[in-house]
Amino acid sequence: MRPCTWFHSRPAAPAFRVRTVSLDGGPVASPYGLNIQPEGCIDQVERTDIVIVPTSGLDTDLKLVAHSRLLPWLRRHYEAGAYVAGVCMGAGYLAEAGLLDGREATTHWAIAPDFVRRWPKVHWRPELFVTEDSRVLCSGGLYASIDISLYLVEKLCGHEIALQCAKILLLPMPRANQSGYAMLPVSRPHDDERIRHVERYLQMNFQQNISTGTLADQAGLGLRTFVRHFKEATGRQPAAYLQALRIEAAKAMLESGPKPIQSISSEVGYDDVAFFRELFKRSTGMTPAEYRALFATWSVRGQAALETPAYQAG
Repeated sequence: MRPCTWFHSRPAAPAFRVRTVSLDGGPVASPYGLNIQPEGCIDQVERTDIVIVPTSGLDTDLKLVAHSRLLPWLRRHYEAGAYVAGVCMGAGYLAEAGLLDGREATTHWAIAPDFVRRWPKVHWRPELFVTEDSRVLCSGGLYASIDISLYLVEKLCGHEIALQCAKILLLPMPRANQSGYAMLPVSRPHDDERIRHVERYLQMNFQQNISTGTLADQAGLGLRTFVRHFKEATGRQPAAYLQALRIEAAKAMLESGPKPIQSISSEVGYDDVAFFRELFKRSTGMTPAEYRALFATWSVRGQAALETPAYQAG
């Protein structure tokens, strides 16, 4: 079917009938200033195939108390066979309802540490955009609601329908990994001045091949003692810390300019560009070129687009 045909086509019957409901049927003010008028209250929903819980404000404790009536309602519909999905912080309601115990789940990378502490029985996977485990789904981040929606369309209606939806809406198919979006510090806060000195040394010399023995000498510690202290202070092994520094430096170069990936690889300390690409993808979930396409400045992305074969052919 040509795109111009299915763009205007209408199915004989919609695949989904969507309703919005609130706890009491009254209007809801979103955390972003939008007022939403639902079509009814949760008690009016006798049966449903899918429940999608949206994200909420950052004050998790207050929200869980204010919306406590939602928890048994979620459990009832899940036990009746519905798919239950939580968008971003909406995963917290699923966790509080006990639906995520012993299951894989995700949420926004920035709030994942708090969720891990709060609900330790959940197998949190904050590196993923979408998780599904036994009809319970979660998505990481507010805009990952698009990913989880397309995921459900593909699951329930097939790949071709999901692909048509994505193309019509100018969207990518569901993304897999949110690691590349995270802005996590290389090291956690600590008060070990000897390790801070080593960190400063690494930040100034990360392009070099630095042995753990050299770092131990910088700290004035024996090798085993240094490795133990470094891991306790930073949360990483020295080699992993160096790798994280290099990946962060590469990200900055990819975001700010059109420098060839081979050159970036060499400048951050990897002469083998294939190894660098593999390492970068393992760390971020995307290739260096994919990362640049998403996060580079507008001028850099525009230049890359002009250099594609489609533009050259014109």
